[in-house]
Amino acid sequence: MPALVETVADERTALLAFLAEQRAGLRRAVLGLDERQAGQRPTVSALTLGGLIKHAVHVERFWIDEVLRQLPAGDKPDWAAQFEIGAEEDLPGWLAAYKQAAAHTERIVAELPTLEVTAPLPRAPWFPENAVRSARWILLHLIEETARHAGHADILRESLDGRTAYELMAAAQ
Repeated sequence: MPALVETVADERTALLAFLAEQRAGLRRAVLGLDERQAGQRPTVSALTLGGLIKHAVHVERFWIDEVLRQLPAGDKPDWAAQFEIGAEEDLPGWLAAYKQAAAHTERIVAELPTLEVTAPLPRAPWFPENAVRSARWILLHLIEETARHAGHADILRESLDGRTAYELMAAAQ
């Protein structure tokens, strides 16, 4: 459950504020958990809380760097590996990476001359051929994706130890 985003003066600030709040909801879902708990699968889904954080980092980097900035793709884990924290990785490391990805996104978006800047989508079976998206669309999609996973995280956390998003919001303050 996200907190109520403050009123803002312009669209760019509003989009970044809504994205920041969804990120905060995802981070709150792991508040106080240890590595074992963050890696547990408390439902029939293969999702884990730690894996959702890792995936969110990959998603944000992909849309900002590979799509919006058109930078070459880096090494990518296979799809399933994006949702699992590997043996050489840990939750604090992925939380730090998420914080860095957020700061990077905010810096890149602040530097754009307009949200109408467009970029072609990469070739993939799930993207329309020759599709182009604006920075505005990319930000809205990041909000959508992050909110979806924050909701997943709320369910996983409540399934782990009964703590709800409201309780975690209170604990975070």
